[in-house]
Amino acid sequence: MAQRIETVDKGAMAAAAVTVILWASAFVFIRSAGHAFSPGALALGRLLSGSIALIAIMVITGERFPPRSTWRAILISGVLWFGVYMVALNWGERHLDAGTAAMVINIGPVLIALLSGFFLAEGFPPRLMAGIAVSFTGAVIVGLSNSDGGSAAALGVLLCVLAAVCWAVSVVVQKPALTQASALQMTTGGCVVGTLACLPFSPQLITEATAAPITSTLSLIYLGVFPTALAFTTWAYALARTTAGKMGVTTYAVPALVILMSWLALGEVPTLLALLGGLFCLSGVAIARSGSTRPLPAPAVNPEASPAE
Repeated sequence: MAQRIETVDKGAMAAAAVTVILWASAFVFIRSAGHAFSPGALALGRLLSGSIALIAIMVITGERFPPRSTWRAILISGVLWFGVYMVALNWGERHLDAGTAAMVINIGPVLIALLSGFFLAEGFPPRLMAGIAVSFTGAVIVGLSNSDGGSAAALGVLLCVLAAVCWAVSVVVQKPALTQASALQMTTGGCVVGTLACLPFSPQLITEATAAPITSTLSLIYLGVFPTALAFTTWAYALARTTAGKMGVTTYAVPALVILMSWLALGEVPTLLALLGGLFCLSGVAIARSGSTRPLPAPAVNPEASPAE
């Protein structure tokens, strides 16, 4: 039994590492593809590419539809995380550099802890409340660092905060559902729902795709196949095997990776004030997650879930 638990933990850690790296790369590729695609069109193209890849995997592996008891969670996470989140992030990165956007988004783990206190009865310890205050102070500082961009920069910060809220709500909703559905089922369902929610952007996608350079189109496809289809699946896989708080901890490395990647690929370096704001964001998350945490029981085994998950 002890050996089996150790193996599962290593698998969850590996899956989380894949998620962090691919999600970090997404911030850079969004900036690259954003020159040719508007926020809504980019979200639709990304989700459409991801849905095609995920459905193909489900067909090849013989994966079944998720049980009806998970459809509500899939609908909520699909609309918020795959739909609203991606449009808001794409839009926000039109006004912020990739590293700054990643630092604002990374208040998500604090929001996850806050929502868990409300809906999962985990309470509101003092460290959590202090962490929330510090993280939102960081978001304000990031906004001030882009004050020369006026209302556009402020809008970028607000859009990234909106994306973080959508992420947090979706994780809290998704966590219980993963006891009944596989990671592949949850991710495919959410991606398809997000695609349907973004269908109103179809005219823009068609128009912009015909004029987009091949590099931008390849960036869009990359976003759909890797940071979406693969990374969201590895996220769900790891989330099913650990607590939501611990999964939030794994995203702490994303802003640092994004800053490095955007500097190497795009030549973007955040200002010192933006870095200070990002430090506040990450410090707030660290404060909120410090101290002892109570482990949750392992997810129940669902007979309808794929054994190959």
